Amino acid sequence: MPDSPSTSPRTLPAVLRAAAERWGDHPAYVMDDRTVTFAQLLELVRDTARGYAALGLEPGGRVVVWAPNSIDWVVAALATSYAGGTLVPANSRYTGHEVAEIVDRTRAVLVVVDDGFLGRHQIADLNAASDLASVHEIVDIANLAWVAGLGEETVGDGIDARADAVTPDDVADILFTSGTTGRPKGAMSSHHQTVGVARAWGELGGVTEEDRYLVVNPFFHSFGYKAGIVVGLTTGATLYPVATFDLDRTMLQIQDDRISVLPGAPTIYQSLLNAPSRSGYDLSSLRLAVTGAAVVPVVLIERMRAPSPEGLGIDNVVTAFGMTEAVVSTMCREGDSAEVVANTCGRAIPGMETRIAAPSDQGAGELLLRGEFVMLGYLDDPQATSEAIDEDGWLHTGDVGVLDEAGNLTITDRLKDMYISGGFNVYPAEVEQALMRLEGVNDVAVVGLPDERMGEVGKAYVVSGSPLTADDVIAFARERLANFKVPREVEFLDALPRNLGGKVLKTALRQAEEPAR
Repeated sequence: MPDSPSTSPRTLPAVLRAAAERWGDHPAYVMDDRTVTFAQLLELVRDTARGYAALGLEPGGRVVVWAPNSIDWVVAALATSYAGGTLVPANSRYTGHEVAEIVDRTRAVLVVVDDGFLGRHQIADLNAASDLASVHEIVDIANLAWVAGLGEETVGDGIDARADAVTPDDVADILFTSGTTGRPKGAMSSHHQTVGVARAWGELGGVTEEDRYLVVNPFFHSFGYKAGIVVGLTTGATLYPVATFDLDRTMLQIQDDRISVLPGAPTIYQSLLNAPSRSGYDLSSLRLAVTGAAVVPVVLIERMRAPSPEGLGIDNVVTAFGMTEAVVSTMCREGDSAEVVANTCGRAIPGMETRIAAPSDQGAGELLLRGEFVMLGYLDDPQATSEAIDEDGWLHTGDVGVLDEAGNLTITDRLKDMYISGGFNVYPAEVEQALMRLEGVNDVAVVGLPDERMGEVGKAYVVSGSPLTADDVIAFARERLANFKVPREVEFLDALPRNLGGKVLKTALRQAEEPAR
């Protein structure tokens, strides 16, 4: 059923309307020299949705948005929902071939691109990669005003009827997985799931209309879209989108705009803490940081909370766990002890359940999730859906975790990252947590590599800001870990390979070793 005025809005069009009514002249977005209020955002979205309809977008049709963070990205995305369509965000770093595959797989009617981003020619690249048989129009995001003008006479106020007809159970968006374990899969979510998980995230984080929220996370990722754009609509917070991350520019913006909310992957905070120029900026306005990327270094949380100059002095640092298939599943709460925040991902958010399958003697096993915010399924892939979600509705995450007596989750590793050395299970995350406490280690990843005698042994890839040696790293590990857990090799890198969600691409590290072994 469509949203009822007597209930909280459960579709994106209804949430947008409610936000415009409640916070009309309050800034919704600020970027560069442009400010858009909530009332103006609604009008921009409505006008663009009319244009989409004029270009042939029907209810249920898909729109791919391939662009970096911007206010226009938000308009392009929300207009899709307002016209009754389904949003398909594409990674801004993808090649034309990768995006063309997503367009063809989703049978998208419209594609919105930032032609020229990163010096590339996205429209030409798309046309060279595929005949794009389903596509009516490829739109340069700089031309949204042209799109808006198309529907003024042909569609008119009929677009509001489209928005009214959207139901909470309609598919709101299809987000593709990172593809680190194979072909990317399209995770489908309904409107009530997308709105509900954003509302829960905002409430648990204590976000309000007084907050100034710097969105470094890409909008094509659930962290930037659902925990960013949609959170802004449900809380009234003012969002400051960042197109590309530049460390000094980010610190200057935090200082000048008095940014209060800065969620992000652990690498964002590691970069801030390790920045030589940090002492030159006033970052004291930061009050809330939310991070998570499976395993978060405990020492990082401690430094984020520590007062300046040693740390960032953020009062409310919380960790959370989520994935494309279940955007936010667990989260710490304001007031949780430093120990809980530093060592766990919090407990299940309202509407979600957690369970550990086949726990070991230490309580560790695969994390299973069930509840309101687990995806509807994978696009056109019932087999992959049934493999991920069992008959009882439990999503099998592939992550190894432990639940304490209060239900707080600790992620100990990925199932596929565990290796066996001399007959003993080794979880790389445990080794990484230990090595992160070595002074001079800025980042580290450990993988298991084949060994004739031991079966597998560990290799540590270290990013260091000081003249550490491999012997230093191994000696430090021997003081803190059982011998079978100590890495046998150490390699120093300028940076670890990561996806834009912040997770280390360990497959890439293993593959780099194959020719040498």
